[in-house]
Amino acid sequence: MKRALHWAKFLEKRRERQIMLTIHLPEELESQLKVLAKATGKTEAHHVKMAIIECLNDLADAYIAEKRLEDIRAGRAKTIPLEEILSHYGLDSKA
Repeated sequence: MKRALHWAKFLEKRRERQIMLTIHLPEELESQLKVLAKATGKTEAHHVKMAIIECLNDLADAYIAEKRLEDIRAGRAKTIPLEEILSHYGLDSKA
């Protein structure tokens, strides 16, 4: 959620050309969106924008993870055992 807030603030500050997007929502989802907007004092558009930003970030993270896994399986990258990482930072995994 932090990342989504960061991007929302970034977009608001830049004030670049924005596009208008029309979507069709099921009535139940529209109702939930209205309730959320009223409860938070934010606009429906704000919540939709935040949801899109968060979803796109999650998709990008998944894409990066899939590529990393592909590299590991192909031998182009190595993993680091947890014990080695904990030892490097002076942490004990048995605590």
